[in-house]
Amino acid sequence: MNTKEILFSIIPVLLLCAGGLIALYRPPGAVVKSFVLHFAAGVVFSVVAVELLPDMIKIHDAKSIIIGFTMGITAMLLIKHYTEKLANKESIIKESKSLPWGILTAISVDLLLDGILLGIGFAAGAKEGVLLALALALECFSLGMATVTTLQESSLPKKTVMIILLGLSGLFIIGALIGLLLLHAAGDKVLELILSFGSAALLFLVTEELLVEAHEERDSPFLTAAFFGGFLIFMILGMVI
Repeated sequence: MNTKEILFSIIPVLLLCAGGLIALYRPPGAVVKSFVLHFAAGVVFSVVAVELLPDMIKIHDAKSIIIGFTMGITAMLLIKHYTEKLANKESIIKESKSLPWGILTAISVDLLLDGILLGIGFAAGAKEGVLLALALALECFSLGMATVTTLQESSLPKKTVMIILLGLSGLFIIGALIGLLLLHAAGDKVLELILSFGSAALLFLVTEELLVEAHEERDSPFLTAAFFGGFLIFMILGMVI
């Protein structure tokens, strides 16, 4: 773990807080949120397709890929199942000014996992880590907006909302430290498992979270183009960095 990796780990945290502050003091419209989500989905998908998948194929261990990918999808499905179950249970007994623990749990797990995924990116290589940090920063920006919007529905004071947002930022940093400290010395077989797990988790993030939320707003060619624009920009960045 070096200074560069630490600095790039902070970028998603800054964007998470920025997204939260914007939603708190100047809430964006539905079209703007949908645009950000489409663009972020394209960026994350690009990093997986252009950077992580070629690294997996290069190691050429089919057994590790199958195991890692299956573990990644299974973990994400279980996380989604239990956090949704908690959120649904909470919605039945919801009280004004009470914390939405179900949604907060889902966001906490998401951010912790995002931090670990960033560590996986740097384990694959410096370029992969940098691109993944930028991709996750965009995802965190949209997540910050969504988190604050949800908390405001519970009529919480702005100070409480900011404290929660800072706590969530800390979870991303913890995840990143776990990833950076534990994965750097990984051998090829372990790296193959980790990359497969991370790729599955990131693809799940794109298809089951970012795009699902993006399509809550009525779609348009402009919003769809944002997805492909994000993909193209980061594909070119991957070529020139």
